[in-house]
Amino acid sequence: MAAPVAPWGRRRVLLLNATFEPLTALPLRRAVVLVVCGKAEVVHGDPTGIVMHSATSGVEIPSVIRLSNYVRVPYRGRVPLTRAGLMHRDRYRCAYCGGRAETIDHVVPRSRGGPHTWQNCVASCARCNHKKADKLLSELGWRLRVVPAAPRGPHWRLLAGVADADPLWLPYLGEPAA
Repeated sequence: MAAPVAPWGRRRVLLLNATFEPLTALPLRRAVVLVVCGKAEVVHGDPTGIVMHSATSGVEIPSVIRLSNYVRVPYRGRVPLTRAGLMHRDRYRCAYCGGRAETIDHVVPRSRGGPHTWQNCVASCARCNHKKADKLLSELGWRLRVVPAAPRGPHWRLLAGVADADPLWLPYLGEPAA
């Protein structure tokens, strides 16, 4: 069964540097403009084979494009803590019960001096978050299923904001196919 296709307005395209290094996920419209202007080439088209037509030409809807010229990428610091990034790190699973996560919880509550960091924040289902409230794990006799840590790897910034990554992107992101 094919993966669900994102609506046109939210469809993302993986942008690769001239060296095939992943740079970012672009909106579909911006990717088509880069291809039409000759600044990028289509590496992989959309699996459905859809072509976007104008009055004089047609452009294959891309899934992955590559820049024609190399772009120097500045050093990237630590990955900022965001809700999307945290949910992606924890695979949308509650750190306490393993159910579907909907909220973010501070392991050591902020009211008790806990910091807002990757090491102190976990994804949580609403039920566990409500039960835990502002208590410590030791007070409840709970344990974390996984020890929270800051994400590592070269493509975390890219993946944290993209919920519907195309399977065609995986070879360029260095991740095993699911």
